[in-house]
Amino acid sequence: MIPIAGQMRGVSLMWTLQTCSNAIQFCATAMMTALTPPATFCITGADRSFKMRKVLYIICDGLGDLPTKGKTPLSSAQKPNIDSLAKQGQCGLLHTIGRGIVPGSDTAHLALFGYNPYKYYPGRGTFEALGARMKLKAGDVAFRCNFATVDSERKVLDRRAGRLKNAKPLESAINAIKLKGCTLKFASTVEHRGVLVLHGEGLSKEVSDTDPHEIGRRIMRCKPLDKSAEAQRTASLVNEFTRHAVSVLRRHKFNANRSKPANALLLRGAGCYSKVDGIEKRYGIKATCIAGGALYKGVARFVGMHVPYVRGATGRADTDLEAKARAALSALKEREVVVIHIKATDSFSHDGDFEGKQGMIERIDKMIGLLKQEAKDAYFILTGDHSTPVALKAHSHEPVPVLISGPQMRSDSVKTFDEFSCASGSLGHLTGLELFRTMVGLTRKAEKFGS
Repeated sequence: MIPIAGQMRGVSLMWTLQTCSNAIQFCATAMMTALTPPATFCITGADRSFKMRKVLYIICDGLGDLPTKGKTPLSSAQKPNIDSLAKQGQCGLLHTIGRGIVPGSDTAHLALFGYNPYKYYPGRGTFEALGARMKLKAGDVAFRCNFATVDSERKVLDRRAGRLKNAKPLESAINAIKLKGCTLKFASTVEHRGVLVLHGEGLSKEVSDTDPHEIGRRIMRCKPLDKSAEAQRTASLVNEFTRHAVSVLRRHKFNANRSKPANALLLRGAGCYSKVDGIEKRYGIKATCIAGGALYKGVARFVGMHVPYVRGATGRADTDLEAKARAALSALKEREVVVIHIKATDSFSHDGDFEGKQGMIERIDKMIGLLKQEAKDAYFILTGDHSTPVALKAHSHEPVPVLISGPQMRSDSVKTFDEFSCASGSLGHLTGLELFRTMVGLTRKAEKFGS
């Protein structure tokens, strides 16, 4: 016995070794209880080490939806591989920019890649040009373009000209247009999409769109958004270009037998290039982006991701998902993070095609099955950049389901991946920037905040 003498109100205190042992055991138990996750969580994954991990970051464009007869394309789809990830991981809802905000695909991806769009957004045209590998110089102004079908009064009948598959034959005619005191470069990208870059002095991105963003309205006049001479000059050049484009396209043989001729160009998202610190310098990670669409390649290049050419990655519904998966697995050998972007879920939504969107999700599930088989130690993040309900045929403010799954995860009680089930997931509600920071944490490259 080791006596520990003391007096408290006249009572002598004597502790034995057994008493000390009991006290220590009690403290240890209390500490373990405080550190144990809630009962609804469990630790998954056999590897208990905290070495750097790889992440497959899968973004299904326009994934979120609203119920039609109680079901969404996501909740209707047969997707055993995706649901398996949900069971093994954590789920939640993603507000890409913030609650109540309807995201554009450009600003949404900027946030999903870790850059605050309110600070770093250069205009959509910049991303489209970078995605098309067009050279941008200081002072150039770039625009996203849509080939559209208009009537004789320039009223828009179809904003996508029937979603034409290939507009390359129209490039040379557009590039032959001459503007006073300014040169232009036009490139067709995917389907109805294109990019226009204006080169010259005294230009400004502070001009409005000519795209009315809905059918039944006439092509809009481009207007200066400030009082500068540069903005006024640029608006005048855009209007001149629009007139020439309508004239050239209306006479083009490409449109001779089309029920929905590509007889106009709608411009939007004027932007100028500005350099930002790349993702490796900013976050310490190397990333690759596998995508077919120019916009998504452009955002990735803007933040310094590697963007390889992948044969069969079309950015359309016919995209080769297996080729994308193989390219991602190859890139994962050299990079901590590989983004796989899939556009067709959004395209089906804009066309109001519930079954088409559901079928695309089921194809994506098979791709994820291949990835799961080949990248067993990787983390998976699956989400969308925004909701595009098929009933609306447009982007909406509703959040998008998100899951994170992989080794050493505190799995929650969600069993299926859809808009309804994920609302009860342990991730709660996240923004795009929060999701990206969480992803950096998974790689074990996040820096400590504090000393």
